[in-house]
Amino acid sequence: MNLTSDISAILLAVCCGAIIGLERQIKHKPAGLRTNVLICLGAAVFTIISGRMAGDKDSITRIAAQIVTGVGFLGAGAVIQDRGGIHGLTTAATIWLVSSIGMACGAKLYQLAGVSTLIAIVVLVGLGHLEKTFGRPGGKREP
Repeated sequence: MNLTSDISAILLAVCCGAIIGLERQIKHKPAGLRTNVLICLGAAVFTIISGRMAGDKDSITRIAAQIVTGVGFLGAGAVIQDRGGIHGLTTAATIWLVSSIGMACGAKLYQLAGVSTLIAIVVLVGLGHLEKTFGRPGGKREP
């Protein structure tokens, strides 16, 4: 057990969650800065705890699977069906992704967490601009 390593993991999780959450906050999405930070932090903490509690590798994967399941419920809550359309899929996907980044931090896979965060920002910002230019799926363009 290395407390310094655990603190580094949770601080990185907070930073990664904040980077993605800030982008979501700027775009006025329901799951913004605090939500993404807390999801990323929570996933990191659960991953660290599972590593400490697990006597074997199977126990670690069982706890990780439960993180994914729990986050699925959060994501489902973000998806809204309205007037024949569906809203919130990107928010749900972001919640799912942020939890995986938190798990990577908790597992001390820092490069994976960092690169995943950078790719997420490129996707959210860069592809968002492309969608505005060429239209969204279904032929709808954002104002």
